[in-house]
Amino acid sequence: MKAFAELYLRLDATTSSTAKLEALRDYFSTAPAVDAAWAVYFLAGGRPRQLVPTRVLRELAGSLAGLPDWLFEECYQAVGDLAETISLLVPESRNPGDDGLARWVEAHLLPLRSLPVEEIQQRLPPLWAQLDRPSLMLCLKLITGSFRVGVSKLLVTRALAQMAGLDAKRVAQRLVGYTDISNRPTAASFQRLIAPESDDEHSQRGGQPYPFFLAHPLQVPTEQLDALLGPPSEWQIEWKWDGIRAQVVKREGQLWVWSRGEELVTERFPELHSLAQTLPDGIVLDGEILVWKLGGSAAELAVQPFAMLQQRLGRKTLGKKLLSDAPVVLQAYDLLEWQGEDWRSRPQHARRQQLEHVLEEHPSAPVLLSPLLAGQNWADLARQREQSRSLGVEGLMLKQREALYGVGRTKDMGTWWKWKIDPFSVDAVLIYAQRGHGRRASLYSDYTFAVWDAPAGTPGRALVPFAKAYSGLSDEEMRKVDAIIRKTTVETFGPVRSVTPTLVFELGFEGIALSRRHKSGIAVRFPRMLRWRLDKPVEEADDLATLQALLA
Repeated sequence: MKAFAELYLRLDATTSSTAKLEALRDYFSTAPAVDAAWAVYFLAGGRPRQLVPTRVLRELAGSLAGLPDWLFEECYQAVGDLAETISLLVPESRNPGDDGLARWVEAHLLPLRSLPVEEIQQRLPPLWAQLDRPSLMLCLKLITGSFRVGVSKLLVTRALAQMAGLDAKRVAQRLVGYTDISNRPTAASFQRLIAPESDDEHSQRGGQPYPFFLAHPLQVPTEQLDALLGPPSEWQIEWKWDGIRAQVVKREGQLWVWSRGEELVTERFPELHSLAQTLPDGIVLDGEILVWKLGGSAAELAVQPFAMLQQRLGRKTLGKKLLSDAPVVLQAYDLLEWQGEDWRSRPQHARRQQLEHVLEEHPSAPVLLSPLLAGQNWADLARQREQSRSLGVEGLMLKQREALYGVGRTKDMGTWWKWKIDPFSVDAVLIYAQRGHGRRASLYSDYTFAVWDAPAGTPGRALVPFAKAYSGLSDEEMRKVDAIIRKTTVETFGPVRSVTPTLVFELGFEGIALSRRHKSGIAVRFPRMLRWRLDKPVEEADDLATLQALLA
């Protein structure tokens, strides 16, 4: 555990990709394979379910440190990170042990999930006593599922490739599915990541998908697109669907469905199980899982809002009514494998043409072919893009006709662009604030926003909260807002402050839906601050009627 904690500190101490790459290579080249296997899992984004409720950790740490609840909470608010707070407060170990990362995870941490609270409270103090402060902080981050260290999966891939003398794309392929919640890293799985390439490796993939190719955001005026992209004829143009990106893999009579987060989600979408019989073996489709109106077709674009798909994701069991009310389809737009052969190195237009042939010859409900769009020029396509909101899509996807299928958000094999429509926006009032985390732990940077419940001039109207946001402001703006919050605080509720309504911000968000869980009756998706409206008084902020109009 100590070696992994030292790696964490090296990574956390620098913003240099070169320095981080060197630290990763040093660790992987010296760590036992079983420890390196778990390190790859965590560094590449693996997140086991929370092992111990944070309430239990707070109470136990406060007891060991001899602090009342209010003083522990003050310490936490000052530090901004629960794991770091506890590691600073509990007595430091004088005789740390030397168990490796794998033993800690497998023998000490994972078994905690199934234990009653009383036994957890008995087990943790002697475990913590075996760790120095850095190792204890890291241990707590693993327990709470909050391990993050500013290292991308791509950087981990590059470190492993350089250490093993492999093509990074080969390592990226081997890493697909490695962080799935059902995966248990082992010494053998790490050795497979760095093993020399073999001729039969492709034929031993099982249900493994390919690394996803991702699009870059396109945010330039329409009149500049010709200079940037050339004519539309050089691009394959489609709608940008608002669903769950997925790969459907059919090999050896079995079907696997993988999300973009490399999570195996086959059981979440029973409608797709019929593809095990209708799709031929040796095929991998890339597309979007969507809730589709019963009786809808690609020509009608009868896609339903993402909020309806989200209802299915939040359920542990899928009842008949939910499956009936929110049936899903796969909107297929790329062919990555055909007859067991990897097609990613073929041009975009060739993969599309073959995809059309495959779906013609093997009509496979519930699979739809993502329709292509055409336009004489970019201005014509911009006009079509303006219809996106009414069609339930997010804008357009632009894919180079000659592009190969790359790994991640790269441009070395061709480019995909996502040309999204502008977000919804309203002017809202800041009414609550809470301190941030990490480098923002000393600032009030997490805000709750409200709109008026009635139009201007209505007697007794009040502000109704509807969204929380923490991104969009510069550091300088954040400091100015923090100072105003401290001066206008009305009341404190634990870590939250209510403030006199004086600040108006333009909030942007990607989607909006009715919600029974929110006081306003409305939920918004991905809210963020677009700008601070210093020019607008609180009385002129928007009201619920504005949000309700956006629902239409």
